[in-house]
Amino acid sequence: MIGRCFSASIKVGAGLRSGEGIGCWRRKKNAPQNCTLWVTVLFLCLFSFKILGQEPAQEYQIKAAFLFNFAKFVEWPPDAFPNADSPIIIGVLGKNVFGHYLEDTIRGKTVQNRPFLLKEFKSVDEAVHCHILFIDPSVSESLSGIIKDLHNTSVLTVSETDQFLKAGGMVNFIIEDNKVHFQINDEAAKAAGLKVSSKLLSLAAHNH
Repeated sequence: MIGRCFSASIKVGAGLRSGEGIGCWRRKKNAPQNCTLWVTVLFLCLFSFKILGQEPAQEYQIKAAFLFNFAKFVEWPPDAFPNADSPIIIGVLGKNVFGHYLEDTIRGKTVQNRPFLLKEFKSVDEAVHCHILFIDPSVSESLSGIIKDLHNTSVLTVSETDQFLKAGGMVNFIIEDNKVHFQINDEAAKAAGLKVSSKLLSLAAHNH
């Protein structure tokens, strides 16, 4: 199930600071301590972030913010977490193209009272217990084997690789009109026991 594409844009660097998630703004007095889901959805609807000159650092700052926000709209099976306070582990397999941006984005953040933990992996065997795994294109030659090795896990797989969804991946970043968008393979997510919010599905770009 793939939803519509959202198309409004904002210039990279215009208000997105390291460690700031998409969908949050300064609270008014007496506002709730955490950004509510509908606030996040509203901002995801309004903003797909424009890449000016395809500057890699800013592009991956944006993608890091997306990874953080994906955790708000995906439900993992209970056995995906050893304990009630176990962290949401975001892994990077292959080259860490995010630099410090991903670490900055998740630092001090929680979702459903769970903190975040970033890990870098050299092999897929190390990554089977993470919750969100970004698979860098540098390992795309082994993509079919990676997806196969993750078949019986509850890992949300994310990449930016052509044919990623067709290979069984779940979320794929694309650039269209110099903007960052994402596609979702909901069937693959369901097969892994993951429940993707209909709100997030409605914001995904259509597969081509």
